[in-house]
Amino acid sequence: MSEEAPARPLLDRLGVKPGAKVLLASDYDRSFVGLLRGRVKKLARSGEGPFDIVFLQVDARAELSRLRQLERALAKDGAIWVTRRKGPERSVREVDVIEAAIAAGLVDNKIASFSEELAAMRLVIPLSRR
Repeated sequence: MSEEAPARPLLDRLGVKPGAKVLLASDYDRSFVGLLRGRVKKLARSGEGPFDIVFLQVDARAELSRLRQLERALAKDGAIWVTRRKGPERSVREVDVIEAAIAAGLVDNKIASFSEELAAMRLVIPLSRR
């Protein structure tokens, strides 16, 4: 009988380091906000950066137009995590996020399971622009 290794905690999978500065550009559930508050130095819902990580929940492709604006609040080596619904009833596909990232001058470099309902994709500023 083999034992499965315990899953890495969500904030570790998302690269949220102690002392990070995080912007919530969308509403997230209380449990996630509580996890962030226990780890980060600054947690904001608006304001000027630079932020190490920005979280953006999208339920429609049009919301991806915010990426260019959110990049301005991002530290040069920071990341924007775009979360979107999983499953057949999703309205935003992985390819939609990738195309919007390219249009905003960003690149995707990681995918993670955020929750049973949400998938997450990390977008960063290309090395050539840092």
